[in-house]
Amino acid sequence: MRYWHFWLNTFILSSQYNPPRFVELLMLTVAIVMLGIATVLPDRPYMVLGLSLVVGASISILVREAIAPSQQSKMTKFTAFILLFISLYGFFDLMQTL
Repeated sequence: MRYWHFWLNTFILSSQYNPPRFVELLMLTVAIVMLGIATVLPDRPYMVLGLSLVVGASISILVREAIAPSQQSKMTKFTAFILLFISLYGFFDLMQTL
């Protein structure tokens, strides 16, 4: 029981300490789940939802870093640009298969 109490307190503290980063983490986690489901079940809605969550999280990360840069700003921006590029490529690939 203490184990779950510790994780719940950590979860609540991280969501209160830095809400934008918490939301971005949540969006990327749901996107990973949706893209994982899309690989098992080849349905377009899961792929579109996963890619749109990645685009939203990437843009949110880039805006947050532009407003208040962190210590590892260059790496964070690079990762966000890579995620954005890959997800936009996925959208264009989905459009070509229609």
